[in-house]
Amino acid sequence: MADELVTSAIGPEAIYHPVSTQPTGSDFEPEIVVFACHSCAYAAADLAGSMRLQYPATIRMIKLPCTGKLEVIHLLTAFEYGADGVYAAGCLEGECHYLKGNLWARRRVEYAKTLLAEVGLEPERLEMYTMSSAAGPEFARVATEFTERIRRLGPSPLKRASTAPVAAIAACASAAAHVQEGPSA
Repeated sequence: MADELVTSAIGPEAIYHPVSTQPTGSDFEPEIVVFACHSCAYAAADLAGSMRLQYPATIRMIKLPCTGKLEVIHLLTAFEYGADGVYAAGCLEGECHYLKGNLWARRRVEYAKTLLAEVGLEPERLEMYTMSSAAGPEFARVATEFTERIRRLGPSPLKRASTAPVAAIAACASAAAHVQEGPSA
C-alpha cells in the first residue's frame, strides 16, 4: 500500500536523480514531497496557485482525504524513493474534518523522525504543518521555507550512499508498521 500511494503520485523515476547528475551547492534543488489533507492544506495549495503566489516547483503533492490516513511507512517510502525532504500538511488543530486525524499524523511524523535519526538521516528533513483552506499565502511561505531548510542540509544521504541506508529505512518501516498494527493475533 505505501509503495502504491507514493509511486502513484511521485514514483522513483519522478524524483530520484543518479548520484552522477546530482547537483551540488547553489544548483541543488531539493525534491520535496508533501502529504496534504484534501480539506485544508491541499485547498490552501490550490488557493496559492490561484493567487499566483510563488513557491518551489520541486514540491510534489500527494492528496490524502485526511492526514490521519498517513502512516509512518508512507513518510519513509518517500525518502526511500529519493525525496530530500517530506512534510505533512493538515487542518488546524481542533479543526480536522475527521476530528483527530491531524493529531494522529503529528504523532506519526514525530515517531518517523526518531526512526530517521536512528538510521543517520537528519530528522529536520521531516515536518508536520497545519493550516486552513484559506491559507494560500501560508502554504506558499511554508513550502518556500521548508525547501530552503532542506537546501541548507543538502541532498538526501540516501541519494549519495549505497543501498545500505535504504535497507535500514526499510527495516525501520517494517518495524513501524508492526508497532502501529500491533502484534498478530
